[in-house]
Amino acid sequence: MKQILFFAIILIASHTSAQIKLSGVVSDEGGNKLEMANMIAINQQTKKIDSYGFTDAFGNYKLNLQKNTSYIIKASYVGMKSGDVLVSTKESDMIKDITLTIDETLDEVEIVSKMPVTVKGDTIVYNADSFKSGTEKKLGDVLKKLPGVEVNDDGEIQVEGKTVSKVMVEGKDFFDGDSKLATKNIPANAIDKVEVLKNHSEVRQMSSVTDNEDNIVINLKLKEGKKNFWFGEVSAGIGMATEDTRYVVHPKLFYYSPKYSLNLITDFNNIGEVPFTRRDYFKFTGGFRGGGGQGTGFNVSSSDIGFLTLRNNRAKEIVSRFGALNFSYSPKENWDLSGFAIYSGSDTDLEENTVRNYLTPNRNDPQAIETETTQSITNQQSDLGLIKLSSSYKANPDNQFDYDLFAKVSDQKETQLLTSNRTAIDGTFTLVPINQLTTQNPYSINQNLNYYYTLNDRNIFAFEGQHLWQNEDPFYNAQLAQLSFFNQLGLTNQSLFDVSQNKRVKTNKLDAKLDYFYVINSKSNLNLTLGTTLSNQQFNSDVFQVLDNGDQTNINNPDAINDVAYTFDDYYAGLHYKFITGIFTFNQGFTAHKYAAVNTQLGSVFDNSFTKLLPDASIKIALKKSESLRLNYSQQVSFTDINRVAEGYVFNNYNRLYSGNRELESSLSHNVNLSYFSFNMFNYTNVFASINYSKLIEAVKGATVFNGVDQVSSSINSAFPDETISANANFQKSYRKFKLTLGGNLAYSVSNNLFFSGLTGQNENRESNSFTQAYRTRFSTNFREFPNFDVGYNVSINKYDQGGVINTFTTHSPFINFDAFITDELVFNTSYTYNNFRNQSRTLNDYSFWDADLTYQKGDSKWEYKIKATNLLNTKSLNQDDSNAIFNSSSVYIVQPRFVTFNITYNL
Repeated sequence: MKQILFFAIILIASHTSAQIKLSGVVSDEGGNKLEMANMIAINQQTKKIDSYGFTDAFGNYKLNLQKNTSYIIKASYVGMKSGDVLVSTKESDMIKDITLTIDETLDEVEIVSKMPVTVKGDTIVYNADSFKSGTEKKLGDVLKKLPGVEVNDDGEIQVEGKTVSKVMVEGKDFFDGDSKLATKNIPANAIDKVEVLKNHSEVRQMSSVTDNEDNIVINLKLKEGKKNFWFGEVSAGIGMATEDTRYVVHPKLFYYSPKYSLNLITDFNNIGEVPFTRRDYFKFTGGFRGGGGQGTGFNVSSSDIGFLTLRNNRAKEIVSRFGALNFSYSPKENWDLSGFAIYSGSDTDLEENTVRNYLTPNRNDPQAIETETTQSITNQQSDLGLIKLSSSYKANPDNQFDYDLFAKVSDQKETQLLTSNRTAIDGTFTLVPINQLTTQNPYSINQNLNYYYTLNDRNIFAFEGQHLWQNEDPFYNAQLAQLSFFNQLGLTNQSLFDVSQNKRVKTNKLDAKLDYFYVINSKSNLNLTLGTTLSNQQFNSDVFQVLDNGDQTNINNPDAINDVAYTFDDYYAGLHYKFITGIFTFNQGFTAHKYAAVNTQLGSVFDNSFTKLLPDASIKIALKKSESLRLNYSQQVSFTDINRVAEGYVFNNYNRLYSGNRELESSLSHNVNLSYFSFNMFNYTNVFASINYSKLIEAVKGATVFNGVDQVSSSINSAFPDETISANANFQKSYRKFKLTLGGNLAYSVSNNLFFSGLTGQNENRESNSFTQAYRTRFSTNFREFPNFDVGYNVSINKYDQGGVINTFTTHSPFINFDAFITDELVFNTSYTYNNFRNQSRTLNDYSFWDADLTYQKGDSKWEYKIKATNLLNTKSLNQDDSNAIFNSSSVYIVQPRFVTFNITYNL
């Protein structure tokens, strides 16, 4: 790493010393300084762009040029005739002012097509070829090199610190969800331009009356040779690991025309590459918003695949199957149809060892468990399916009708063989073998109906309706020799407890809202909202036991049976006033709610009904065109769903039993956010920072009683508030061939939990404090003729104070990615990450991951050959530690071994 950094410093120094700076001011004939004028310098000898930039708020520009070279300096500005100036550089910096004149016939099209970056209002356009070095394979490789754009390890795109909501190709949606499918699959050589659409609105007439500041969309423009033709790639590979054979098959096909588009992505492998993770499944909402009215938090929980987990998408063995089809079709000019279907299947083997140190065992009981060590071998089988169909019809510019249907279905099974070694305070230990089985086949259907109507310039109407039908049926079975809470369930005492639980949760939920906007003038409007949320849920569960003689008996204990109906109604009306004065934009108002949360169980009804007035306000200060400060305040009332009000006991796992609380009330939160962002195109500096504060009153908290390692818990409204203050900042500086990123996150939180103390023999509140820090640094290059590297250093520090027991965990993670053309046909890529994980006094784990590949592609040949090595250092396992109000834990889990694959790719 030291040699690479030394090489980079020499390269930067030599590159800088061979340049001079040309600066000046761009203004109009009246002497007015022009902000965001486009500037390019065209080398007269090579006819290429050597430098480009924009003017700042005072009309200043600067261009870095080669010494002793002739240039044409082109300046362009909307509404002005472009100015061309011939400049011959010498050995020192130069100053040249430029004056533009008004011209109705613009010639900026030629300049815009050549500019690496152009700005058109809220749209930033990047010329992709201006940032490519030649080693890029996928969209994500290109986006990482664009100023102001970042792509994280999960494939999520961020622009100016804000997450991109979706990716489009030629104006057509590319899978309406997580952007990972785009960054990991769209070929880099197909991309002509990347358009970043800020303040994006899906509905034309709503853009002037709604706040879309956080809605950012990326639209990709394809190269001419990729339109009206199939493009993509078909790749396959085979390899060897320590004990078995590895394979990967990965065809991808794309077709785009003005009338329709098709995208097909498949991936079958056992090399640990997870094309569609469980995180992606949860995030893939299909573009549907969360339920609940303005100021209301009521989100129906979904077990979905909650019991299936991976550690950073690493495991002992992962076999993945994936297929996705996306289409769009325009039968008429004003009617668009689109949709997608996704299948993801996986078979996963996990092996994990965990040590849990319980914080407050009963010191008066020598048999109280102080430490539990578990060894687990787990197999997970999962098949997931998603499908979405959408229709958007625009009868005319004043009428738009949208309909969406989104369905999710899955089939999952997990079997686990676990050994629990329990050490008591007196030093004695007990070994308990446990078998667990969990299965479920949940499904949900979500429908969305929207209608937007503009009566005239002053009156706009918008109706949005959403319906959710969800069915969940998790089944759980545990076989173990010790079960301390068998009396509470009404089980028969046996030499081996074989206990099963059936559970079913059905949800029927409707959200509907009508907005009326009265446009007072171009700088102010009134918004009247009428809406409702109506939810009906059914919760049923029962327990049965298989006795030692093989007989099956149903448990009739009322405490082990649930038959619950739960309805939640929210009727609300809101009024907001938005106006602009100078650089300030104010939007303030209130929403009045009438709530009713009613649960019926155990032969009686509990009704929690009340009204609440919730204010909210925001102030935006537009300091410059691309610099703003924003302050938001809101109140939110949050409700639990049926899972926490069902009072019959429910198994969470072999040692955790849960009973809900039918008398739970809502919680109230105060939320304040102050954010700042600046994207300075003059010096290509992007800054984003925010501070958040929240105070949660009467939060729903767990109340836990311990018996050894076994826990019986319920939920209550805490009398103590929870508070969280967090801050994050990101700084990015781009300079021609270099990009520097600095960032960090800080969060301090105070939370409370109720538990039964073995020391005092009564319930006690335990205040838990956590202070987490994460710092990121990254420096990358983007040369065409030289090797490129991406080097950085990440540090995370997590300090937990659980009732006076303090633990601090620190992780240091330096990394480097390197790519280079060995010859014109041979490309070498490698990535290395080192991790040092330690607590206050000692290192808990050191581990590294080193991957490398060598790719050969001759000239314009469609065939590509690659040798890829994964986990070259043959790292065996990783560590992960955690701390909560109950215990501190440390886990070791096995990961896939070193293996090498040989891949062949045919590019269409």
